[in-house]
Parts: sequence; C-alpha cells; structure tokens
Amino acid sequence: MKVALIGVGQAGGNVTERLARFDANMGYGAVQGALAVNSAEADLESLEFVDTQLIGADRVNGHGVGADNELGTEVMQSDIQQVLDGLDGRVTSKAEAIFVVAGLGGGTGSGGAPVLVHHLQQIYDIPVYALGVLPGRNEGALYQANAGRSLKTLLREADSTLLIDNDAWHEQGESVEGAFERINEKIAKRVGLLFASGEAVEGVGESVVDSSEVINTLRAGGVAALGYATEIASDDSSENINTAMTVSRQALLTGTSLPEATTADSALLVVAGRPDAIPRKGVEKARHWLEDETGSMQVRGGDFPIDSDRLGALVLLGGAERSDRVQSFMERAREATEEAESESTDHADQLTDDRLENLF
Repeated sequence: MKVALIGVGQAGGNVTERLARFDANMGYGAVQGALAVNSAEADLESLEFVDTQLIGADRVNGHGVGADNELGTEVMQSDIQQVLDGLDGRVTSKAEAIFVVAGLGGGTGSGGAPVLVHHLQQIYDIPVYALGVLPGRNEGALYQANAGRSLKTLLREADSTLLIDNDAWHEQGESVEGAFERINEKIAKRVGLLFASGEAVEGVGESVVDSSEVINTLRAGGVAALGYATEIASDDSSENINTAMTVSRQALLTGTSLPEATTADSALLVVAGRPDAIPRKGVEKARHWLEDETGSMQVRGGDFPIDSDRLGALVLLGGAERSDRVQSFMERAREATEEAESESTDHADQLTDDRLENLF
C-alpha cells in the first residue's frame, strides 16, 4: 500500500520519522513521501528521514503552542496553504492513501491534524486517514480533554482513524522517554508492516494481500485498531496450524493498539512468514475465529510472504468505535473537560467575590 505521510506536532513528527525509517531500512517502498509539520522549531531539528515544515512562526515564534489545541487549530488554519504547497511531489500519483499522524493530547497535533485532514479531503480523491495516538491515563486532564475534542473531530473528517492507545504498550517502571521511544518503535513496525503488505514480497504466497483489501477494511470508517503477534515457526507448514491460531488470537486479544477492542464492522487478517511455512488450513481456521470474535461477516485474509523463521499475524479492525476502550476514554475526556471548566469558573468566582476588598 503506497502512502504519503504527514506528521503534525511533536508525537506526529516522531512517529512519521520512525515509519519512514522502518520502510527505508526494510526496503519496502511503501512510503512515497513524508512531511513533518510543527509549530515548535526544536522538535523538527532532530528529524532525519522526513522533510520538515514550520508553521505559526508569526504567532508563536517557533516555540510551539503549549498544549493549547485551540491555538493549534488557529495556527494550522492560518498556514494551511503553506502546508498544502509543501506536499507537492510528496503525494504522488502512485499514492493510494494519505495518513495524517498526530498525538491527540498535545497542542499542534491535536488542534492541527483535523484541520489538515479536512482540507486534504477537498483536494485529493484518495482516502485520507488519521493515525492518532491517545494519551495515557497518567498524562493529565488537559491532555485527556484535548484528545477527546480532537478525536471527535477527526472521526467526522477522516475516512478512518487508526488509534494507538499509549497505555496499550506501556510497561510498568518505564521512564516517560523510554516508554515513548518503545511505543514509537512498535507503531512503526506494525503500521509499517500493514503498509508493506502486498508491496515487497519475498516469494509468492497463495493469497497475497493487496492495498484494496486494506482500503476496503477501513471503508467502515470510524475507529480502526491494529494488532500484531509472532511465534517461532516450524519448517513444516502442517505443524504451524496451531501457531497460526495462537498468533492470531494474541494479535487481537493481547497485542492490539486499542486494548479490549474486539467488536468491529470489518477485519483483515494478514499472516506473515515464509510461503512454505504458512499453513493454509490454519489461516482459514484463524479467519473464521476472527469472524466469530469480532461479530463481523466482512473478514478478509491473506498472506505476506517474508523471509523469516517466525510466523506473524497482523489484525486490522475497521469500525471499532463501539469498543469499551473507546467509550471509557471518551468518558474520561468528558470528565476532564468538565473538571477544567469547573476550575475556570471557580477562579472567576473568587476574583469577583464581594467579600474581597478592592486593591484600590
């Protein structure tokens, strides 16, 4: 699946950088062009594999918007033509989709990504998807509220929104920097393999996945989720039937980007490994299990032939917004918004309290 990537904000730029690097290192050729857009100049300086573009210089002088996603929206709206001009040559005629990548809890990405998606929809007739990173539970009320507002808007504007929950791959005892580093690597590998499916083939599989199956799975719109798991494979494909089932179960039940998201309108199962090690019976068995587990009759399946001693399963869910995880996050975001509004009201009341004497 040939794609153009646009990272917005710090997290969006970092994830886009990792995706572009992964694709380049693996030689897949799925990423046709990549651009990172930010209002903080310092965040752009460390990026090597993507082109960069500073926005909002006249408003924030390259210092970022300070987690103010309303200001992030205004900055992107003001400089949208500059950003669109910067995409010349990056969204090529070969591109089959555009992914706008952003952390949904901050300022520039949270506020700017929905604006960019909206304008891209007016210009291009290929799907425009969002890849959004949700803040963890411990990242503060402001980030929860930002992400709730941003997600609600993205779901309206994007053809589908692939969600990555920071809590999904966070391990106990990790530093914040270490956690983000590892999460970005996991995102790059999983999403990079999804893009590469059907692009770079080491041999010929029986039923190779192509980009149309990814697009059709995401056609349900709403929230998408992505899961992945691998196990050591046997040289004999008949001995890998149980392995195919195991990795498919793990990919959905314990390895997904959105924990507990198992109900979906559509799904795609990609089994990766050496062609002679992929068990046809095991793949079909896993696909039928996925139908039962997701409650969807639109479950596609296929191979991703690669030279590896492992057997892997990649599970893409489309239309997964009814999951408990999404509902609980939106409730958390609403509570954070109400809490922020309450605090603002309390401060104003204190300032106008008749019991306080005027300074003059």
